[in-house]
Amino acid sequence: MEGAELAGKILSTWLTLVLGLILLPSAFGVSLGISEIYMKILVKILEWATIRIEKGVPKESVLKNSAPVGIIQRDESPMEKGLSGLRGRDFELSDVFYFSKKGLEAIVEDEVTQRFSSEELVSWNLLTRTNVNFHYISLRLTMVWGLGVIVRYCVLLPLRVTLAFIGITLLVMGTTLVGQLPDSSLKNWLSELVHLTCCRICVRALSGTIHYHNKQYRPQRGGICVANHTSPIDVLILTTDGCYAMVGQVHGGLMGIIQRAMVKACPHVWFERSEMKDRHLVTKRLKEHIADRKKLPILIFPEGTCINNTSVMMFKKGSFEIGGTIHPVAIKYNPQFGDAFWNSSKYNMVSYLLRIMTSWAIVCDVWYMPPMTREEGEDAVQFANRVRSAIAVQGGLTELPWDGGLKRAKVKDTFREEQQKNYSKMIVGNGSLNSESD
Repeated sequence: MEGAELAGKILSTWLTLVLGLILLPSAFGVSLGISEIYMKILVKILEWATIRIEKGVPKESVLKNSAPVGIIQRDESPMEKGLSGLRGRDFELSDVFYFSKKGLEAIVEDEVTQRFSSEELVSWNLLTRTNVNFHYISLRLTMVWGLGVIVRYCVLLPLRVTLAFIGITLLVMGTTLVGQLPDSSLKNWLSELVHLTCCRICVRALSGTIHYHNKQYRPQRGGICVANHTSPIDVLILTTDGCYAMVGQVHGGLMGIIQRAMVKACPHVWFERSEMKDRHLVTKRLKEHIADRKKLPILIFPEGTCINNTSVMMFKKGSFEIGGTIHPVAIKYNPQFGDAFWNSSKYNMVSYLLRIMTSWAIVCDVWYMPPMTREEGEDAVQFANRVRSAIAVQGGLTELPWDGGLKRAKVKDTFREEQQKNYSKMIVGNGSLNSESD
């Protein structure tokens, strides 16, 4: 009995602390300053660890193993300049060396594959994800690393799991209850309140520190919000500052329960797997949504897959064929405190959540950008590229023309054919053989 009473007291004390110091303040969007103190202490510890690493490892070794640069030096000159051996419009056997060189560069280090692996850090952040075994440099650094493991797994993890469970439970219960109300302004207000409150609790479960910039450009009702995609928690990051109508495929399990509860309170747009293949049906439903200026802005990630937050890859044109106003948003995570990137090919959802819940914190910046619309004479692809460029510049990300679908698929034949056509034009000119050479 004494053991049961002791366990009950510990549990009640734990829940009281969670409720009073974290849950209630986060629900009302208020900070007691605990997160700020935690981040300041964490920054000091990481700075100390960096100094210890610089003292314990030769500078050349640290730079060699940690610098986030490519392992090869690429020649980005166009094909015409690269084929310096080409004379006039005649084919030369030496042209083969140019294409062989480009092929070897792609095999050694292509621009696509490296965007689907975690970003390397210049200095170790006392987490296990690192490219150098920094924690074996000195006994003191090893002890700090071991203490960090205890804190992350024995203190932060139980706390974060508790907050996540409470947040998800409240979300399902709240949206289910609100969904029973008739359509009215009261229902919409309660739905937004439930979504905002529960998402703030879930962000606290990740020790999230989010800096929002240019709030005057926040997406408005009847518009489309497009953002670069790094992780499923992108939705939580954005919904903490405003509500959106989600677009996505219907899932089963826990995710399916959450989706069915959310759609009762808010007009989210969920599709069955068979419907996702019907572009006309998807476009029709999205156009119907944005036509109602009273509905929440739609949140879409045009890349279609998660990228490691170093680049922005090709935007699918479907989101830009709908019409309406596009509200670009750039999201940039700080990998020094935790890796937010989800490599779905390597980790399932449970493993991914365990990784981020045992990291130090999730720190990111969100930039709202001025709304954009299609210009006269501009097609959907050109508009998508213009929005992508704006997001890349604002977030300090590399802009790549490649399709994120290459993460799981082979290169399309059209990409190879494009290079073949470019080379053919250099040989035959305007599509016909050089009559003078005959």
